[in-house]
Amino acid sequence: MMPGIPYAEVIGDPIAHSKSPIIHRFWLQALGIEGDYVATHVTAAGLAAHFRLRRDDPDWMGSNVTVPHKQALFDIVADRAGLQKTLGALNTVFGDGEGGLVGTNTDAGGFLEPLDDVPLEGKAVAVVGAGGAARAVLLALASRDVGRVTLLNRTPDKGRVLLDQFGLLGDVVPLDAALPAVDLLVNASSLGLAGQPPLVLDLTPLPPTAIVYDIVYAPLETALLAAARARRLATIDGLTMLIGQAALAFEIFFEAHAPRERDAELRALLTA
Repeated sequence: MMPGIPYAEVIGDPIAHSKSPIIHRFWLQALGIEGDYVATHVTAAGLAAHFRLRRDDPDWMGSNVTVPHKQALFDIVADRAGLQKTLGALNTVFGDGEGGLVGTNTDAGGFLEPLDDVPLEGKAVAVVGAGGAARAVLLALASRDVGRVTLLNRTPDKGRVLLDQFGLLGDVVPLDAALPAVDLLVNASSLGLAGQPPLVLDLTPLPPTAIVYDIVYAPLETALLAAARARRLATIDGLTMLIGQAALAFEIFFEAHAPRERDAELRALLTA
């Protein structure tokens, strides 16, 4: 980082694997914006001190935040949207222009972006998982007034709490339960992620018009997406959500719209 050059960052522990610098630097270059985006390793013990330094740095535009800091941020920054009671996590921090720090979360918006033109109102949905990512997905689905939600999770009690919290009607079933005939299936778990067991589901009950959405992006072609494509179902991969949530953060940090017309170039760069 050079003094006088605006910059944003992604922080976490670990952080070397993050694709966020590639995304944001691509957009900065495409738009001809003088600025940078870096990955910064920050431990839990150093989180508060890190943001004290950033708050006083005139070149700092904001930070994206990943594991394990998304919950700890509530003790450090202002939660103006009341996300602690809903999502229970923050993933973006920026200055309020008056010496304070504000936190928000771009995951729900990033998840919904590829579904903007899909009529979800009243539609049946199945969601796998009940962790932080699933909370963002369920909040997003509730905002679109979906119909019954089937939540597949190892711990049914946790899943029931989430459905009730977001005002969603539906059922909680084990991971090995048969899928109902839903219009949208979302994997919001870590199953299928590199190093994790694959998510193996029988997609036979899904209608030909169903959409299968996997938020995992490493690997990009998960077993779930491969099975969906074998059935010629519409699919959405995890890179789509990653880019979508990054675009919302980019606008916050650099006050410019990401050049989404160049998504194909960006995806090629991310998968090279």
